[in-house]
Amino acid sequence: MSDSAILITGGAGFIGSALVRRWVKQTSRRILVVDKLTYAGNLDSLDPVVSESNFAFEEADIGDAARIAAVLRRHKVGSVLHLAAETHVDRSIDGPNEFAMTNVIGTLTLLEVSLRHWEALAERDRQEFRFLNVSTDEVYGSLGETGSFRETTAYSPNSPYSASKASADHFARAYHHTYGLPVIVTNCSNNYGPYQFPEKLIPLITLNAMEGRPLPVYGDGQQVRDWLHVDDHCSALRLLLERGTPGETYNIGGQCERANLEIVETICDIVDEVLGRVAGTSRNLIEFVADRPGHDRRYAVDIGKIQSELSWRPEHDFQSGLRDTVQWYIENQEWIRRVASGEYRVRRGLG
Repeated sequence: MSDSAILITGGAGFIGSALVRRWVKQTSRRILVVDKLTYAGNLDSLDPVVSESNFAFEEADIGDAARIAAVLRRHKVGSVLHLAAETHVDRSIDGPNEFAMTNVIGTLTLLEVSLRHWEALAERDRQEFRFLNVSTDEVYGSLGETGSFRETTAYSPNSPYSASKASADHFARAYHHTYGLPVIVTNCSNNYGPYQFPEKLIPLITLNAMEGRPLPVYGDGQQVRDWLHVDDHCSALRLLLERGTPGETYNIGGQCERANLEIVETICDIVDEVLGRVAGTSRNLIEFVADRPGHDRRYAVDIGKIQSELSWRPEHDFQSGLRDTVQWYIENQEWIRRVASGEYRVRRGLG
């Protein structure tokens, strides 16, 4: 399907826009973004590629079956990378229904529309078609002090967010096994990098530290996450689209476990250095607050499968990657100002 488009849902969000900015510059294939443009979706993140001839954008809700079906037909979509989702755990605790509607019903609708589109394709085009369901390691639940999540780990979601993503994963697998839709499911660890909506840990700590505001940290701050640079995640997704096996699940991680408090303290030190402050100034802003309800203690991802089958591994060094990310937020205050909505509030702590 040389004239077909690659559809990226949620392409104006953090991971989606990173994928689009890289891919549009590196391929002649048409890259089509579908995004509802909720609080976390922002066309400013796509500014570097909006004038490219192989870029297209449709503002649409993945839950609107008729609209999505028309988009698939009009753009001759040859593959779907599904990244559209509600993602913030705190928001899911306060309002789980929206997460169910977008992450579960929206995904189910997209799968059904994609199935009908796929069934109508010529045989060769059906063979080339792929549907990547991009998910999270949070569906696996919480780890103890040792071990890591593998693709065979049983699901045990502990938040409304992770429960909604787990349900979406199950529907995606079901559409492969029941109907033959060539689905690949990916489960990634915590992403970081430029253009992330400023309610997530790294951008929010950076911005609060810059402005001298309190830095609330959940519990004792020893919750451990595996950190993956968004560009490494994007390289894995492209590789899986091209060479992944339909019906399979692949974990994508950064092989970089860090406690939340360590992340916060490192960001504080970088901000102080970049802004020429006395060392330790920003660390004095740290405040420990009551832990998030049902807060998972530790995540760690085993990437042995994608590494052995497709020779993928993360390339970014975390120390330099984090420094570059913090520097980007410091230098791009206009983007921050434009992306932050009037409804944005920090309701609990961080992490």
